[in-house]
Amino acid sequence: MPNIKPISDLRNYNEVLRDCQNGDPVFLTKNGRGRYVLVDIQEYERQQSVLSLLSKLSEAEEAIKSGDEWLSLDELKGSLEV
Repeated sequence: MPNIKPISDLRNYNEVLRDCQNGDPVFLTKNGRGRYVLVDIQEYERQQSVLSLLSKLSEAEEAIKSGDEWLSLDELKGSLEV
């Protein structure tokens, strides 16, 4: 169940931060509408890593579809020789 709090709860920020440490995001509302999300820094970094990986996988998938990144056996051997 999402943890939703009014932004005025930040007056007692220790309680809000304690809720973030549980690994679940805390959604803050302003005038009854969702406005901000607080997450633990480790969770944020994990999400950023996943997004970066998905972006690279998407780029690789496009390269495979277009055939631009494929090398012939001779090209591969030439690139490995120093």
